[in-house]
Parts: sequence; structure tokens; C-alpha cells
Amino acid sequence: MFTQNVAPGVHLIEHAHVNCYLLEDDDGLTLVDAGLPAVWRELGEAIRTLGRTPRDLKALVLTHAHFDHVGVARRLVRTLGIPVYAHRLEYRLAAHPYRYAHENPRAVYPIQHPRAVPVLGSMLAAGAFAVRGVQATEPLEPGATVPVPGRPRVVASPGHTEGHCALHLPERDVLLSGDALVTLDPYTGRTGPRIVAGAATADSTLALASLDALAETGAGMVLTGHGRPWDRGAVAAVAEARRHGRA
Repeated sequence: MFTQNVAPGVHLIEHAHVNCYLLEDDDGLTLVDAGLPAVWRELGEAIRTLGRTPRDLKALVLTHAHFDHVGVARRLVRTLGIPVYAHRLEYRLAAHPYRYAHENPRAVYPIQHPRAVPVLGSMLAAGAFAVRGVQATEPLEPGATVPVPGRPRVVASPGHTEGHCALHLPERDVLLSGDALVTLDPYTGRTGPRIVAGAATADSTLALASLDALAETGAGMVLTGHGRPWDRGAVAAVAEARRHGRA
């Protein structure tokens, strides 16, 4: 599903309950996160819907490097030669996107949380077991503005992964939270602002502490790695996530 201008100059591509975003300005497009392999066709269609061509895509920025966020990264690099931005602590994971730390065993979640079964099933159908790694080439520096279309500012938000970074677009009043805060937890099927369950989170205590940095942006719109956009502000989203706590 493609939603044009979910926020000014920010376009949402949702496939198999995984969100990617195209940032657009006069310099071209930036892709934030690279979904699962099956998003490839939908990404191309989205770019054409915007009246652009693939050559207008200038960079890929990864909030983190779990398999469901690097799905078409390798193909983009081979096809377009674009740079891949990630925090340095994500470089190893980007190359090996299944080798990630997590607190809890993953196999028990579909049994304990049956609402997650269709979500995880759709991810599997979209190629969740067929993701190949990619070499990140450009570092994300916390607090810096990334020199790519959209000019996002890097907000360090570790916990879900060691080097997770959210992206703030101050002029557009938007926070791209990645998986530091989601409105759908794929492993439990629960909705509303929250951190991701320990099946895919390295350190839930640190993830909860990192919510402070998201709230400090004061963004009016929060666009997450999984789930629907949240238009009641980052402060309210963080308060709700803290109320839910760890899963």
C-alpha cells in the first residue's frame, strides 16, 4: 500500500506490515528502510507515481539493520549504486541481518500471541527468510543532519538494536521512529505506541530509556517501522509506550 504525503514530502510504503518511507525534496528521493524483498515492485510503482524515476533515488538510510528493514537494500545498491547510511554499530548486522541479539525466544510468540500469526505469516510470504545482507557505506552520526534528500536529523535511540537511530524532520514536524517505537508489534499483534517485544529487541530497558530522545523532538507526527501513523505527537506516543512497558 502506498500513501502519498502521509506528511509533507514524506511518502509511506507499507507491505506485509513493514513500513518504508520515501523522503522527497528538490534534490530527489531518500528511502528510509528497505522492507522485505517483496516490496521491490511496490517501491518502483511508488517512485513512478511521484513522477520520478529510479535515478531520483539518491540514498538509503537504515534506522537499523534487522532483516525486515534491509530486504531490498542489496538489490538497490547493485541496481543504482546508492550509498547506504547506518549507525556504525549496525554495520555488522546490515551484512548479516539475521544475526541479531534478542532477549526472548522467538518460537513461543505465535503460541502465546495468536494475533501475531497473520502478521508474521505475511512477513514470511514477503520473503522474510530470503534477505541478503548489504554493506553500509556511510555512518549516521547522532545529532547530525544527513546530507540526503529530506535532510533528516539523527536521533540516537538504542535498545531495539545496539545502533538504532530514529530520524527527525523538524521542518516537517515528523519523527521517523523506526522500531524504537511502533504502533504494531509484529510479535504480539498488539497495536498502539509501544516498544517491540523481546523476541526482536536486544535490551528493553535501554529501549524504554531511549524513548526520552524521541519525546524531546516534540514532533507532531510519528511514523513507525510497523503500524499506522500516529498524529497525536511524540510526547503522547512515548507516554503510551511507557504505559505498555516491555512485552
